[in-house]
Amino acid sequence: MNFKKFFIAPIKGYQYISRMLPGNCRYYPSCSEYAKWQFEFNAPHKALTASSLRILRCNQLFKGGIDYPLVEYTPPKWMDLLRFNQFCGKIVIIYWLVPKAGTPQYYVLKDFDATTIEYPFTT
Repeated sequence: MNFKKFFIAPIKGYQYISRMLPGNCRYYPSCSEYAKWQFEFNAPHKALTASSLRILRCNQLFKGGIDYPLVEYTPPKWMDLLRFNQFCGKIVIIYWLVPKAGTPQYYVLKDFDATTIEYPFTT
């Protein structure tokens, strides 16, 4: 079993239940969405640490606001991308990685419209 799926499954269960309750997270994206993105892009120990710190900040003592997850990422070389596109064809972009100035870290932004498009090759 994939470790990402192991850690993301309880978060998705929580998100399903929390849709029935009023939203009360002080941050955007919500703490559960933030944790899900962290587990999709980081190693489990880094994601657990970042998610736990975010949940501890989600209270009246902190201002809240927009807080996108930061991930470390090394972009592939251009020629690798060209070979990948030739092999796979059209790619559906779900996440955007926006570089943080002066660091090798990137902000993760999700394109919510990309998840609603139905493609014939998905099941």
